Amino acid sequence: MSRYLIITLPLAGHVNPTIGIARELVARGHEVAWVGSEMVLRPMLGPDATILPTGSRLYRAQGGQGAAAVKSLWKSFVVPYARFVLPAVEKAVHTYQPDVLLVDQHAPAGGIVADRHGLPWAALVSSSMELTRPFAALPKVEEWVAAQVEKVWTEAGVPAEQRYDLRFSPHLVIALTSPALTGPVRFPDHYALVGPILADRPPTREFPWDRLDPDRRKVLVCLGTLQPEHVTAFYPRAAAALAGLPGVQGIIAAGPQMLPDPPANVLVAPWVPMLELLPRVDAVVCHGGMNTVCETLAHGVPLAMGPLINDQPVTANQVVAAGAGIRILLRRIRPDELRAVVTTLLDDPAYRAAAERVRDDFAAAGGARTAAERLERLAHPGTDQKSHVVPERQDTLA
Repeated sequence: MSRYLIITLPLAGHVNPTIGIARELVARGHEVAWVGSEMVLRPMLGPDATILPTGSRLYRAQGGQGAAAVKSLWKSFVVPYARFVLPAVEKAVHTYQPDVLLVDQHAPAGGIVADRHGLPWAALVSSSMELTRPFAALPKVEEWVAAQVEKVWTEAGVPAEQRYDLRFSPHLVIALTSPALTGPVRFPDHYALVGPILADRPPTREFPWDRLDPDRRKVLVCLGTLQPEHVTAFYPRAAAALAGLPGVQGIIAAGPQMLPDPPANVLVAPWVPMLELLPRVDAVVCHGGMNTVCETLAHGVPLAMGPLINDQPVTANQVVAAGAGIRILLRRIRPDELRAVVTTLLDDPAYRAAAERVRDDFAAAGGARTAAERLERLAHPGTDQKSHVVPERQDTLA
């Protein structure tokens, strides 16, 4: 038996994959605990989970696009969050005495504390943005991000000669994607591309299952809560695009105040049970967030994606390159244009076939099982242990 300590962000898209990994580890006889906000984690993890609390605080809203979004992510969240949780992670390691730490890629305090205690740790990469270096052609952006990592090290008082890129553990990097999306990129041996990790989630609200029409193809519109000014303006256009489409029922995840008078063939629900609903869906319109995209593709469903910030443009481009979706301009697309995109996804079998190829690649990657196997190796020195020297990444993308 080994003990695993998970340091995650207080965000559902980052917590959910850890649930599947934790269940797999527990099924193999290990113990698991989380470090994070009790207020945020408890509703998602349930009453029996061991949570070593960090306390809770608010962070500035993130914004911008492209390089500006990356800077906003690090300045508004990653760096201040590392500063805030570092003492709590240190205390948690003393209290829980873990054998291995599993650390969210954007929670660098976990890697710092693991190094202080000589513990092996794995980086959990739930974003596509930095895994394949989309800003390789913009060296100043990469240099700026590297400077933020240096800032975290400096504030923690770690000597320069002991530092490395805290986004990528020198022991193990678990990425929630697969070659079907990353494309022809060669990664070091200590990188494990395991595909998305899907785990049952307790329902937080009721969903009107009785209103689904079994005789119609279904299109789900799910845009999350980021950039609300753009998302709110998109909902009426999406409803207009879906209105009256023959043999189609739209499902829009939005509050009723966003669409008080939807078309007859459009169901508006403030919350949707994604993993239970996706097997019944024929196409998804979303913002291109990694979790929504991977959950959708894991069910072999094609997508229309209107990326807004952070990793969304990178993820959308990967899906388009795989042939499993269409990229749209969410801020500008007209209802007739969106209707044409949705019709193409529904009627052109090539998109469904490509989505199913990605689904199969995800399944072959192993998900939680592969992640748990790789984590077990870290807990038992002597087999497949990697040197603490950080190997050079071997990206083939320019």
